[in-house]
Amino acid sequence: MRQINTDEIIDKVRNLSIEINTNLGEDITEALKNARKTEESPAGKHLLNYLLENIQIAKEEAVPICQDTGLAVLFVEIGQDVHIVGGDLKEAINEGVRQGYREGYLRKSVLNDPLLRENTGDNTPAIVHFEMVSGDGLKIKMAAKGGGSENSSATRMMRPSDGVTGIKEFVLDTVKKAWGNPCPPIIVGVGIGGNFETAPILAKKALFRHLGGHNPVPHLAELEGELLSAVNRLGIGPEGFGGTVTALAVHVEAAPCHIASLPVAVNIDCHVSRHKEINI
Repeated sequence: MRQINTDEIIDKVRNLSIEINTNLGEDITEALKNARKTEESPAGKHLLNYLLENIQIAKEEAVPICQDTGLAVLFVEIGQDVHIVGGDLKEAINEGVRQGYREGYLRKSVLNDPLLRENTGDNTPAIVHFEMVSGDGLKIKMAAKGGGSENSSATRMMRPSDGVTGIKEFVLDTVKKAWGNPCPPIIVGVGIGGNFETAPILAKKALFRHLGGHNPVPHLAELEGELLSAVNRLGIGPEGFGGTVTALAVHVEAAPCHIASLPVAVNIDCHVSRHKEINI
């Protein structure tokens, strides 16, 4: 049985909170550079230049890439041979977020009640999903999810007869309704299957995937390519000003579901898809 102290977890999550908000992943940066090469609209190219300049300034000066530094969302994989010592695991994660958002001078965006609307003042509680896995490791995947892109997302309980055609129409309709609100070029996470609560989680997890890869299941990889082409034909373009690059990627994840159901969720992320992972 391997022991991991909560002090180490607090330290790692604190650093992650700052890092994801100031230093965008290379996969996203490279995708934006490639988008600049392929974008056919002069306005679109101009905007992509500004987006890349902003990312570089944030990295060099260690300042937030965006003023909306997001709600902390974490997927935590805990090895069955791990024993957490020194305190409560979830509280350690929240303490790491608390310290990171304070020390990194990051905007606090969490409210303690959706109706009373009082800010908690420290960007906690984070949203944490736990999964038990084999082994003696602890993997923490963290994202800073902005409100604009999250508000552009949707879930629908479709009929099995709607099939792939219905899924495509739903994804395109969701992106079209969002238009420039989620700050395109976007990344689109699509969750298919499971049940009412599973599909949105699948869509969220899809956004954590490294850009450039495809789902290993052939028909899902094919669907990703078809959806990406269709989304980019909408003409929304960078920041909604028109162009040929509306999305950098579409990632699809799927799970088994009931014979009478076809749950589908679309979770949109902005061009600063802020996420990283660590292993302890």
